[in-house]
Amino acid sequence: MKGFYRDNQLFSLCGLNCGLCPMHLNKYCPGCGGGEGNQSCKNAKCSLEHSSVEYCFQCSEYPCEKYNHIDDFDSFITHRNRKTDLDKAKEIGIEAYNTEQTEKIGILNSLLANYNDGRKKNLFCIAVNLLELQDIKRILLQIENNPEPEEFTFKKQCSVVAGLFKNAAKQKNIELKLRKKK
Repeated sequence: MKGFYRDNQLFSLCGLNCGLCPMHLNKYCPGCGGGEGNQSCKNAKCSLEHSSVEYCFQCSEYPCEKYNHIDDFDSFITHRNRKTDLDKAKEIGIEAYNTEQTEKIGILNSLLANYNDGRKKNLFCIAVNLLELQDIKRILLQIENNPEPEEFTFKKQCSVVAGLFKNAAKQKNIELKLRKKK
């Protein structure tokens, strides 16, 4: 959106974790307010109308009607925890939130470099986005402490690691699939 710029490209105005998005990782999207190529956004327009708040939670009207059903469906990134993530960022501070996101981005990049057989990118992006950092670290310890047998093919290794994330998500009642608008 013309005239809408933000310094933080990891966490959007409305609560998306842009740094964990497949479009951002592939350099197809600069992130929220990251350049002239951004799509029109009702939240960006609202921000400009409200003294250019950097995060919706900074607005005196937050949460407004724009947050009714905000987590109901996904685009190419999960939208499930937008309000929860905004509330968390407000509570712990944006610097601490960004530190956690930066760590998650490092983990995601490592997973994609070492365990993506060409079919796991969305799964890993969603899992790292929705699981808590401590849960992700537990999975990484499992991977580190239980190396795959040498006879495992790369594809099998990728499948095993994906299975660890699926199991952790299942225990938390988290579905690792994007939800389409009906």
